[in-house]
Amino acid sequence: MSKLSHIDERNRPTMVDVSNKAATAREAHARTMVELPAVVLAELDGDEIMTRKGPVFATAIIAGVMAAKKTHELIPFCHPLGLENCNINIAIEEQHAVIDCRCKVHHKTGVEMEALTGASVAALAIYDMCKAMSHDIVIRETRLLSKTGGKRDFSHGT
Repeated sequence: MSKLSHIDERNRPTMVDVSNKAATAREAHARTMVELPAVVLAELDGDEIMTRKGPVFATAIIAGVMAAKKTHELIPFCHPLGLENCNINIAIEEQHAVIDCRCKVHHKTGVEMEALTGASVAALAIYDMCKAMSHDIVIRETRLLSKTGGKRDFSHGT
């Protein structure tokens, strides 16, 4: 028998069986950093960048939430989860857009992939909305900062 969680006894890919696990409250927090060049930052008005395509951060938040809700359609072995909350916040810190995605669910499996997907797609939406101004936008880092409610909690310490 395989020791890999997504490989069955015949060495074929499979979804993890969570039918015997208890449903618990689970949360995850992921962050993506997007480096914005000066030409893009120059368009910042308050806490939003407006382009011909519309409000950048508002659009990125919508895209990120939509993606988090559809994570199971994008990542092969993710279980479909009815997210109870998905909150995306975008803040400017120096030359970076800092995207925080927090997801919550009461389920048998965690929401780490949903939080990571939400933050990642929000970053891609920012790139798409701003690429006419510059292609020097760099998606620097996507990472899980914390998760709670499963076998073991995790916190990166931020």
